Amino acid sequence: MPFDGLFVPDALRVAVSDETWIQAMIEAERALARAEAHVGVISEAPALGAVILPDELARDARRVGNPAEPLVRLLRAESRYAHWGATSQDIVDTAAMLVARTARALVLRELDGVARECARLADEHRGTVMAGRTLLQQATPITFGLKAATWLVGVFESRRRLADVHLRAQLGGAAGTLAALGDKAVDVVHEFARELGLEEPALPWHATRTTMAELGGALDGAAAACAKIATDVILLAQTEVGEVREPHEGGSSTMPHKRNPVGSTLARACAIGAHAAAGVLTATPHEHERAAGAWQAEWKALSDALALTGGAADWMRETLAGLEVDAGRMRANLRPETLSEAERFGGAEKPDDYLGAADAFVDRALELYRQ
Repeated sequence: MPFDGLFVPDALRVAVSDETWIQAMIEAERALARAEAHVGVISEAPALGAVILPDELARDARRVGNPAEPLVRLLRAESRYAHWGATSQDIVDTAAMLVARTARALVLRELDGVARECARLADEHRGTVMAGRTLLQQATPITFGLKAATWLVGVFESRRRLADVHLRAQLGGAAGTLAALGDKAVDVVHEFARELGLEEPALPWHATRTTMAELGGALDGAAAACAKIATDVILLAQTEVGEVREPHEGGSSTMPHKRNPVGSTLARACAIGAHAAAGVLTATPHEHERAAGAWQAEWKALSDALALTGGAADWMRETLAGLEVDAGRMRANLRPETLSEAERFGGAEKPDDYLGAADAFVDRALELYRQ
């Protein structure tokens, strides 16, 4: 994407780079050879040490529509047993799972950071009274601690969903039968998955994209949890509201007085991009045994969803870590009508007397986080 360093942390950019994808494909080819040698399909596993640059691979791949075929030609120059019985999609899909495993770990770490800051704010501001807002209008009193606790639960639950996605190896051969491997096919699949530390699939998932859909949906959910926080911070930081301020400079090219909510703005931008990418992974059916177009569209979408979800979390963590909370402005903004419901249900003299279970809900959120 243009200016991707603005949105995505360096470590995540590397984790989904073309170079990393190529290395993952080579790792898959080596694991396949080791698995086949282990069960006796081939006599010994070749070393397979090909080196290829992304631009060269992409140029050669234009003739055949996928990056595995030109890589396999190089590997077969080293050994006739390279890519034995596999198909291009086996290698690219398995590489996708290896890329996702590394990048997901980075995304989860960023989400942990967001959750940590939400928990801190929830605990520190459990007594900071402010107006609750529904349909962008003041409703009843709440606390900023409760708002942060709500953020915390959203991040925690989406993080757990992402961590629980099963990443499965892919090995099915030309049309999902692994006929070239004879009666050793199932044994090779088992060893292949074990070599890579990926889950063994029940059968090839070339055109049944449940794994991709689960991963895309989980990334979308995590990005959305970050976007929820970002949206609230942007609204609370409006000039007329002024209840929080971001730590970033937020300058304008023309208006010296501006302090724009930069971190939250970029977190939202990342989440919007992640949602678009996740849609490719979750909503495209694949025809028959191998798809034309839908599969190829997934490669960039997966990298974008991983990188941009991590970017949303990175920006949100950094923003919350330095967020300035103006408790005085929060209280000053409270309008008398926030107690209108209280008058109907027995009355309350001040907002502090009509907070219901807010403190208990903060405790429950923190207990969930700390378990």
